[in-house]
Amino acid sequence: MKDMILKAVAQPPKIFWGPVLPVALNAGLQFPFMFILIGTADVNPLLFVATIVLVHAAIVLYGVREPHLSAMIQAFGQANVVSKNLYPEGGNKFEP
Repeated sequence: MKDMILKAVAQPPKIFWGPVLPVALNAGLQFPFMFILIGTADVNPLLFVATIVLVHAAIVLYGVREPHLSAMIQAFGQANVVSKNLYPEGGNKFEP
């Protein structure tokens, strides 16, 4: 049991050597735009293949520096909440 937990923490999941969440966002944004522009403006798909590969390479390089990039993005999304202050003061006071 300890091996599985340590392995999950030490080696976060990857897709083609890149962190899961940024790679999924890259594919989730670029593939629909590719198909839309191919259908509407008759754009060459090789342009999109090149951009997908270049952005994926940048994500892989950044993922080597910061292997827990997916967890950092998820934590930022949960922690980036604006609180409502009980008292009229400037800034967030994080009061109940």
